[in-house]
Amino acid sequence: MAVVAKKLAGQRDTQDRPDTDRLAQDLGEGLVRLDLKLSPPVQAKLLQYCALLIKWNRVYNLSAIREPDRILTHHLLDSLAVLHRIHDEPASGAARRRVLDVGSGAGLPGIPLALACETLEVELVEPVGKKAAFLRQSVIELGLSGRVTVHARPVEQIDPRRPDRIICRAFASLTDYVRSIEGQLESHTRIWAMKGKYPADEISALDAPWRVAGVYALDVPGVDAERHLLELTRSPRLAPEG
Repeated sequence: MAVVAKKLAGQRDTQDRPDTDRLAQDLGEGLVRLDLKLSPPVQAKLLQYCALLIKWNRVYNLSAIREPDRILTHHLLDSLAVLHRIHDEPASGAARRRVLDVGSGAGLPGIPLALACETLEVELVEPVGKKAAFLRQSVIELGLSGRVTVHARPVEQIDPRRPDRIICRAFASLTDYVRSIEGQLESHTRIWAMKGKYPADEISALDAPWRVAGVYALDVPGVDAERHLLELTRSPRLAPEG
């Protein structure tokens, strides 16, 4: 019986082991479709992150998606699909753009964005301990220390970070999201939310001074489902008359 159990465990391990050559090809093709020109070393780091997520997911249950090819498409490419829209390069010699990734979970979209763009400084906000542990280890193994920071607390409990961008992916309703980030906003901060289907009910539930400034449909390679990126804005509070 022990021999059979060991054999079955070995079979499961073989089945779970990703086909790295095929993943590398799928990543390359996906990047072409997203019009992202990333160097071979950066692509290797993205595949390394994918492997870390697959490995830790077996024990820590970081994501309901477990198949390596779907982790690549539904997590990595899904995260990278927003890069052109949310990021513009800072002027030469300027400081990096600071991005606050709220409810980062397994580091999505923050880690793929940081790997793809060296001019981003990313702060991952994830209060769940096991996920924060994975994020810290990933930052070390991917060589992102100094440019990516992990906050293992709710966003309401971290000091103001003065971010240039705030983004979330499958974090909460739009109403709860904007309430949670009130303490992080600066006049220059742009706010983004990644959603699946067009969230009509959530948009209609937003209270003033918040509104949706733009909705962008995303075409994510390998994902046969709706994806949307929303930009949110808060109107300035008017000074009282008199």
